[in-house]
Amino acid sequence: MRTLCSSTLIGEFFVIGFAGLVAMKDPDLSMSTVWTVSGIAMFLCVLLCGLVTRPGGVALGWALQIALIASGFVVPTMFFLGAIFAALWWASVHFGRKVDEAKARFAAQAGEGSPSGA
Repeated sequence: MRTLCSSTLIGEFFVIGFAGLVAMKDPDLSMSTVWTVSGIAMFLCVLLCGLVTRPGGVALGWALQIALIASGFVVPTMFFLGAIFAALWWASVHFGRKVDEAKARFAAQAGEGSPSGA
């Protein structure tokens, strides 16, 4: 699960950075505000790569997905991109857990087949 979720988060890292560039063109937003918010979100993406397998890591990832969709109120394209990344997040968590379960079953089967006296 960690690999799939981390890949999604790194993709989001870049999308948030590009959205920050687009948001800079809004005359109602100061550059410091845009880059403070974008920088915090980008930092959270990288931080969550390491926390995704810890308790609450997936929930924090969902909170980031909701924030990414909500950023569409500033950069309208982010409604679409946020929804795409939320779907990718769901797929990463869902299929990542299935892969982890399959790996655990395979390791258990491999452990049963080895001689115990060796």
